[in-house]
Amino acid sequence: MFTGIVETIGTVSRLAQHDASSSGGGGTSLTISGCGEILTDCHLGDSISVNGTCLTVTEFGKDEFKVGVAPETLRRTNLGSLKEGSGVNLERAVSAHTRMGGHFVQGHVDTIAEVAETRQDGNAITFRLKPRDKFVLRYIVEKGYVTLDGASLTITAVDDEEGWWEVMLIAYTQEKVVMGKKRQGEDVNVEVDMVGKYVEKSVAAYFEGSGASGGAMLEKMVQRLVDERMNSVAK
Repeated sequence: MFTGIVETIGTVSRLAQHDASSSGGGGTSLTISGCGEILTDCHLGDSISVNGTCLTVTEFGKDEFKVGVAPETLRRTNLGSLKEGSGVNLERAVSAHTRMGGHFVQGHVDTIAEVAETRQDGNAITFRLKPRDKFVLRYIVEKGYVTLDGASLTITAVDDEEGWWEVMLIAYTQEKVVMGKKRQGEDVNVEVDMVGKYVEKSVAAYFEGSGASGGAMLEKMVQRLVDERMNSVAK
């Protein structure tokens, strides 16, 4: 579990492709350097969020650590496009003493989104994002949370019909996360707020177990609200 508050930006110093027949299973090993400040309490097997993807530490030293990235992870995230010298957002898993400055983040990427547009607004930058998988838009709400490359950000605008949402990065945040340097056409990892998923599942289960169809139940709820509103206006 993570908070979406990026601790530092590391640098990909080495990439090693694994043959599908090897123990690496066709995935990739990443060595990330320049991050000694988050390795002071590191242990083998620890979880570290790399661009919003929960990965397991397989080796580490004073200033660098190594993780393995499975083929499925490469397909579902932007980690496959990393090169030597690429910057990545890093965050250790939460501890009992962690302040929850962002929101609950699992490190499980739902989809990737393309930076469709950037707009300067004073010293802030607005990013418009279009997801590869449109289904995530049901969990994107204005002023809600979304995790982009592991950073917890607030949604400033949404257009479900055109299929995009926007976030704004202030000058301070631009220097602390890799997204601050991203440009039109580049990809970001997206994890939607898990609370929306739980609410959706709970509501669906309620309707399925109610003895009536979900549509009928919803229609009754809406009609009751309309009737209450009309009665209050009549009074």
